[in-house]
This record gives sequence, C-alpha cells and structure tokens, in this order.
Amino acid sequence: MFRTALRNVLAHKARLLMTILAVMLGVAFVSGTLVFTDTLGNAFRNQSAKSYDDIAVAVTTYADQRDKETEAVDEATLKKIRALDGVASATGRVDGFAGVADPDGKLIGNGWSNTGSNFAPGEDGRDPAYDFTSGKGPVEPGGVALDKDTARKGEYEVGDTVRVATNGPVKEYTLTGIFTTEDGAVNAGGSLVLFDTPVAQKLFLRPGEFKDVSVAAAPGASDEKLLAAVKPLLPKDAEAETGKVRADKQAEDIESELSDLNKLLLAFAGVALFVGVFLIANTFTMLVAQRTKELALMRAVGASRRQVKRSVLLEAAVVGLIASVVGFAVGLGLATGLRSAMSLLGGKIPAGPLVISPVTVIAAFAVGVLITVLAAWLPARRAAKIPPVAAMNSAHAVATVKSLVVRNTIGGVITLLGTAAIVGGAAKAGSDGQLLIAGGTFVALIGVIVLIPLLSRPVIALVRPLLRRLFGVSGKLAAQNAVRNPRRTGATASALAIGLTLVTGISVLGVTLGQAVDKVTTDNVKADYVVSMASGGPLDEAALTALEKADGVTAASPQQAVWLTIGGQGVSASGVTPGDVQQVLTIDTVAGSLDTLEKGQIAVAEKTAKSHGWKPGDTVSVTYDDKQKETLKVGALYEDNEFLSPVLVPRATVAPHEGKGDIQEVWVKTDGGASAANEQALVDALGDNPGMSIMDRQDIRDMFGGGVNLAMNIMYGLLGMALIIAVLGVVNTLAMSVFERQQEIGMLRAIGLDRRRVKRMIRLEAVVISLFGALVGIGLGLFLGWAIGQTVAAEIPQYVLVIPWGRIAVFLLLAGAVGVLAALWPARSAARLNMLTAIKTE
Repeated sequence: MFRTALRNVLAHKARLLMTILAVMLGVAFVSGTLVFTDTLGNAFRNQSAKSYDDIAVAVTTYADQRDKETEAVDEATLKKIRALDGVASATGRVDGFAGVADPDGKLIGNGWSNTGSNFAPGEDGRDPAYDFTSGKGPVEPGGVALDKDTARKGEYEVGDTVRVATNGPVKEYTLTGIFTTEDGAVNAGGSLVLFDTPVAQKLFLRPGEFKDVSVAAAPGASDEKLLAAVKPLLPKDAEAETGKVRADKQAEDIESELSDLNKLLLAFAGVALFVGVFLIANTFTMLVAQRTKELALMRAVGASRRQVKRSVLLEAAVVGLIASVVGFAVGLGLATGLRSAMSLLGGKIPAGPLVISPVTVIAAFAVGVLITVLAAWLPARRAAKIPPVAAMNSAHAVATVKSLVVRNTIGGVITLLGTAAIVGGAAKAGSDGQLLIAGGTFVALIGVIVLIPLLSRPVIALVRPLLRRLFGVSGKLAAQNAVRNPRRTGATASALAIGLTLVTGISVLGVTLGQAVDKVTTDNVKADYVVSMASGGPLDEAALTALEKADGVTAASPQQAVWLTIGGQGVSASGVTPGDVQQVLTIDTVAGSLDTLEKGQIAVAEKTAKSHGWKPGDTVSVTYDDKQKETLKVGALYEDNEFLSPVLVPRATVAPHEGKGDIQEVWVKTDGGASAANEQALVDALGDNPGMSIMDRQDIRDMFGGGVNLAMNIMYGLLGMALIIAVLGVVNTLAMSVFERQQEIGMLRAIGLDRRRVKRMIRLEAVVISLFGALVGIGLGLFLGWAIGQTVAAEIPQYVLVIPWGRIAVFLLLAGAVGVLAALWPARSAARLNMLTAIKTE
C-alpha cells in the first residue's frame, strides 16, 4: 500500500503541487517565526549577558530630578563602595533624555530611545562600557561623545559642533569622540550622548549624585559576598543584585517582549494552515473521486477498507512531508529576511547565528504532516466506503439526500451556536464580551463552511440570468458548472470567505473607530498645535513662557499634571491657564461658569462632581503633593472630555506646591490657524529644539488613529495570504474540473463552442466561485465588525457604526481578480484540448 501511495503522489505531480504550496506557506511561517524569535532572543540574551560580564553587583535607584524624596547614591557612598574588600572598581551612572539634531535640525531617533549618560573614566582614562573608534570621551563641560550610528546619521566628525536637546533648552557642544556600544536604546534605533559626569548630573539628577552604580569584583572575590557588603551602604529605596541575576532578568524581559511578535507571526501561520485545510481536503476529495474505479478494483482484488484508507492517508503524509521540508527551508529564508528587514528599519540586531532548536524542527514537521493527514481523513474515509461494484458504476459519487440533510443540519446548529455567542458577546461588552465573540466567530466560521454547499445554489442562482444575458452560452454553462458539485464549490470558496471575514470585520471596526476618534478630535480640539517633548517627558517651564510670547500665538494653555487628595481619595487634575484653556479646547459647561477659573476657583467634570456630590459654590479641602492643604471653591461643572482631566485648576493656584511643574503638553492657538509660517514661529520660539514635538490637528488625528491603522494593515496582510491560498485552491479545483470534464468539453467544442468561449466559460466559473466566497466572507465580516464595535461603543464617545462601502467594493474586485488569475492555466488547458481525443476519454 505504501508503494501504491507513493505511485499516486508521483502520478499527480501538477495537481498535488498546489496542495504542497498551501501547506508549505503555513509551515514556512511556523518555522520562520520560531527560528526568528529564537535567534533574536538568543542574540539579545547573549548581548545582555555580555554587558554584565564584568559586573559583580548592579545597583539601581529610582531617583529623579523632580523627586527630592527618593534618595540617590552620592559621592560619599560611592567612595565607601570602592573601599570595600574585593571591589576592583565602582562606576556611578546618571541618565535621561538627550536628543541630537541632524543636519536639517530634526531629531535623530524616535524620542523615547534617545538617551544621555555620563562618561566615567577609570584611572587609565577609559570607560569600560564604551569602545572609542575615534577621539576620546568628554572630560570638560563643553564636550560630548556620540555613538557611531548617531554620528553617521548626523554626518558628524570629531571637532564638529553638535546641537543637543535635553528637558531644558537646546545647547551646543563640541564632539570629542565617537564610540560603539551594545546599549539597548541604540539597538532600538535611538541615540546615546555621553557628557562629562558633572554636566550629566546637573542635567539628569543633582550635582554629586548617581542613579545607578556598577561594581566590578577583584580576582577571586565572590559576587554574593560583595552584594551582602554593598547593600547596607545604599539608600533605603535602592535595589542591588548580582550581575548574573540582572542579566537573567533582562533576558526574561526580552523573552516577554518577543512573545507578542511571536504571537502575531504565528497568527499568520494559523490563518495559512486553517485556509489550507480546505484546499487539501478539496484536493484529496477530487483525487478520490477521479480514482473511483482504481480504488474499487483494489477492493475487488482483495484490499480491505482499512488498507484503502491507509493508502490515501499515506499519500497525504508523503505530501505533508514534502511540503514540510520545502516549508522549513523557506522558513529559514523568512527568518533571515525578517532579521534583515528589522535592520533596514533602523533596529540594530546583535550579531549571532540562526538558532534552529529541535522544538522548532519537530513543530514545523508535525504541523505540516498532521494538518495534511487530518485534512485528508474525510476523503480517505469516503474512499474506504467505495464498494467493489463501483468499478462498473460511479453512482456512489453522488451525495445522498440523507448525507446532505445531516450535513446541513449539523452546519445549521453550529452556525446558530456561533451566532448566539457573537450576539451574547456584543451584549456583554468589554474584554469578556470580546473573548466570547472570538470563540463565537470561530464556531460560526466552521458552521458556515459546513453550510456553504447549501448556500452556493441560491446565491449563484441570483447571478445566473445576468451571466446568461451578458455572456450567452459561456455564462450559462459557467453558472451551471459552479453549482454542479456544491461541496467542491463550497470548499474552494471557503479560503476566500475566511480571509474576507477577518478583513471586512476589522475594516468596519477600523473605519468606525477612526471616524469616532476623528470626530472626538474635531469636536474637542480648537487649538492649531500641541507641543510636547519627543521623549514623552515633561516640558520645561521656559518652553511655556516662550510659546506664550511667540509671534502669532493668541492663546496657549498647558495640561500640567497635578495630583490632589480630596477626602482621602486621589484625584487627577490639570493645571491650566484661565481664559486660554477655553480657546484651545472645547469645554461644554453644565453648570456655573469657566470664567471663575480666573478667580482661583476650580472646574470639575460632571461624573466626578456627581460621585462626590459637588455643585458650583461648594468648597473642597485638597491636599497637594507637598502635603500642604488648601480650600478651593467649585466654580463650574463641565461635560467629561477625552482631552481633559476630571478637575481643572488655575496654574497660579498650584504653582506654590508643584515646583517646576509636570507640564506634559501645551495647546496653542495661532492667528490665522495652522500654517507653515505659524509653525516656524513656534519652532523659532522654542530655540529650534529637536527634542520638542509640534503637532497640528492632522498629526493629532494620526497619533490617536495609529493603533487602528496598524491593526488594519496586519489584517490586510492576512488577506494577502488568504488570497494567495485562495488562488491556489481555485486553480486546483478548476484544473481537476477540466480533467474530469474532458469528454464534455470535447462535445461542446464539437457542436460549435470555440476556444475563446471555452476559456470564457472557465474564467467565469472561477469568478463566480471567488465572488461567492467573497460575499459570504463580507457578510460574516460585517456582522463581526458590528459585534466587536458594540463591546467598545460605551467607552468611545460619538461611536456610530460605519460601513466602508468603498473598501468592500475593492474586496469584491480583488475576489474577481483572484478568479481571473486562477483561471488562466485551467482555461488555457481546456481550450487546447483535442476535441476528438476528449470525446473518447472515459
């Protein structure tokens, strides 16, 4: 039976190639994903371990320049650590945001990964954390050193003047050296600026203090003993651990961060395999149908049902094995390509070999072979039931009424269960509702796939008159051929239906959320610009002053983060500029007047006021972060707003208690609205600071809609994969259909159907099948988009379901294009058939 299975595989090379390609795609994504994430994880783990090779004890404090309560490590403590037995050296570090301008004045890097630190040379004048390729480290206030990549991007050489932005005004420094580093921020596409230690302390902490300390051990000294000796010397909030423990923790963090990427890439593999199942099952179903007489004769000469079934499953296993071998090889290429792509996008990946673990190999081959065998199980079972008498009659191939009733009943029940779960999830809302919808969607998809053969007849019957009227005989025959074998049509259309269900659902949700976010932005933001630090940190007070005085600025109000304690409960508040805040943000007053802000009174969001029982005229006792208490009067209540904190307080009121103030952003209104001239005026007012971000309204919309757009792009990637597999499925179906209908096509040619019309018939059949799958998928996707939308509607103001008719039209056009492309080879084969030879074919 093994020889028979192998012979059958070799006898149908062209037909099984499509199946191999479908399985190969899934295996390639599984193996490629696992190899890529293993390689990435191993490289970063090795890098982390390397960075802590010479560190016996790592000390971390959470000291901050704005937080005077949390202690740092001072010079005296650092000297005591250096004096301990077994300590070879102890290096103090401070760090914070530091951004470098490129030749055009723009920030090099992405803001959050632009860091600055101190150059800490030992007795030999070298800092062991950095290897200088040219120049030397900064040892005077006016010098800085840059990492090699940042210097290259900025076209800087030793001796050049470099403009560096920190949380204060931008300053110019002389470049003293260029170095290489394994710093994680640089590897993430950011930059690293080294300052002289006193300068760095003044910029990022306080003079004479360090955030972190790295302790190197003398030869023979125990890391654990050093740790025990260092701990008693540290401030109460400091943490200390051995370098090995710190490296292990970083490795765990890296693994956790990579897991999300791993899940995303495996989702692509899952879609490919799920869609591929239908192609495989369809292929083997058609192969079994075409070999009816062969299988029946095998039964007649003594083969048992078990042997026939085993023969088909062995054939599937051989196909799965071949696909797995090819897919695994493609997966290695995919892993290498992903690594190169990350480097091109600015992420610096540490050097290291591809990691191919036994688990990856076993998973890839298990997936390929098991999926293929499982998909072929039903066709194999059907083949085993063929009675020997079928060698003379193929009547068994026609599905019985009983089997169709059973199939449709099961499909209907499964679909109803899935639909009920989706509706229940929509009613439940929140994350629990979304989980219920996810489960219901999977069940509903299975049910619809089972029901697709039943759906094909009425749906295709609707377009039959149109096909006949537009394309004559070719159109009529195409419609009839599409429903001749509903199971085959359904299985072929399923691949496209699955992909379009996902993509339509996310498109509906994405467009709806996008418009809701856009409307919230349009309705609530009057400002022309919002200014913030690229790092996400607080703005300096000087920036607000500069913006208020800038040319063309008519109003400027910050959102200064303030934390108040009222009645024992913490309440988030914003320090704002009275009068200006109403001009930059839409604040709908419910009671009282916002003009009272100018009198030192506060304004409270409606929900917060209701929860505390406040109304205009009430007084509340508040406690600030500095523990000082004050009684404030409620002057107004306003509607809850996405862009405002629950409480608005005049900046003058909170200024005595907030020190420098935590100004996260400043909203700016300009004379004449957003324009190139007004934006340049803001840039000039801020000292052409590359560390500051100036966004107009469109930028704000893009920022809030970024996550939605990313999700939609991922789904479009899934659609692309589904389309590839759908093309393979339609090609396979049509090729086998042409093979089965050789005699029929020969007869049609003999009675006058020319080659052009034969090609058109096959093409139209493919288009009809593809559009049928697309319609089913779009219908399910619209329902899914509505359901998911209901789970988040309560959290999003102005949520209104939007159906993206334009995109749906594009999806239908793509489905039609799939049909046309898939039919090219089968249509050409059908048109080239010799009519006399075809008529004689049995």
